[in-house]
Amino acid sequence: MNVKRKIMILGASILQLPAILKAKEMGLHVIAIDMDKNAVGFKYSDVCECISTIDIPRVMEVAKKHCIDGVITLASDMPMLTVAAISEEMKLVGITKEIAIKATNKAVMREVLKEHDVPIPLFFKVSSKSDYLNIIKEFKRSCVVKPVDNSGSRGVYLIENIEDKSIVEKAFRHSKRNSRSGEIIVEEYMMGKEVSVETLSVDGNVHVIAVTDKFTTGAPYFVEMGHSQPTNHNNEIKNRIMEVAVLAVKAIGIENGPSHTEIIVTEEGPKIVELGARLGGDNITTHLTPLSTGVDMVKCCINIALGEKPDFEKKFNKGSAIRYAEAQAGIVRSIEGIEEANNIEGVQEIIFTKYVGDKINIINSSTERIGFVIAQSVTAEEAVDSCEKALNRININLENPSDGYYDN
Repeated sequence: MNVKRKIMILGASILQLPAILKAKEMGLHVIAIDMDKNAVGFKYSDVCECISTIDIPRVMEVAKKHCIDGVITLASDMPMLTVAAISEEMKLVGITKEIAIKATNKAVMREVLKEHDVPIPLFFKVSSKSDYLNIIKEFKRSCVVKPVDNSGSRGVYLIENIEDKSIVEKAFRHSKRNSRSGEIIVEEYMMGKEVSVETLSVDGNVHVIAVTDKFTTGAPYFVEMGHSQPTNHNNEIKNRIMEVAVLAVKAIGIENGPSHTEIIVTEEGPKIVELGARLGGDNITTHLTPLSTGVDMVKCCINIALGEKPDFEKKFNKGSAIRYAEAQAGIVRSIEGIEEANNIEGVQEIIFTKYVGDKINIINSSTERIGFVIAQSVTAEEAVDSCEKALNRININLENPSDGYYDN
């Protein structure tokens, strides 16, 4: 009788569902952890534990109880310390707690990258308002303020004019409110196009799987509203982007597992925005990368966590893209045209996370986004075009529409 190997997946939301489904497809016994008892991934898991993914002692207890063979999480930085603690304690393949801190605390990350001569922006870590106001003076005109320990654009704010005291105050409040530790970073505003680099490390070798172009809301919040693969940058710039990403991954110390490195291509060359010791979110590595390269990065991550060799060889070169829907603030009355949008050539998937009766607000973080379209085509440009055509077919009808923040 064959005994199924056991994989623990931290998180059971829609973001982690691809890992749960892939693990089941691979014939694994899945132990899912999520504090939401109604998490969608619980429907497909063998064991469901309603625990916070950052509650290390309780998650560790479950891991030992089930004698797991591997542990992973997708698209979220919050559980990384838990992943590391379990990997170290149970001698599983994964990152250490030291690496987890380097990959989740933006201030520590910046310091490590600086020590290894990896290109980064000028930055300062602050915790008090007085320090913050003094540091602001170090910048000539603009700067970016962000929490040291959050993701998904939460708490990120661009100050375009440091002489504007009301904006300086607003940026501090917004970033501080989104910082779990209370610490924030004030850093140079990097001008240029943003990309991310999706990599897999195996036995210390860093393999670049894809370079992703990003589309954001721009100032002041920089929420990501779209991605496409492969990048449109020429080979010279692409090679430099990949080189900087590999340097960053090695500086952080990731020897086995995925990395998602965000980069701005400035006039001085590519500089690191931040790095995660995990797969990229926003469906980048779960959907776009397989559609553009044929590489199943989720399966690769499960293989690595179980101590197996992953198949990261590219199968083809196509284009893939995702675009997020936009709307005014208000209450959703109806969403129409999805069936017609699904018939657009190249469209692979249309998902909405807001429903009739839900409130929607201006998009100041990734959690405020309401839905998306994913497409595949011969090129990235054609895939983006398919996404945009599909979104143009969809009508989001609102009650009490507003250009501001809906909080009634």
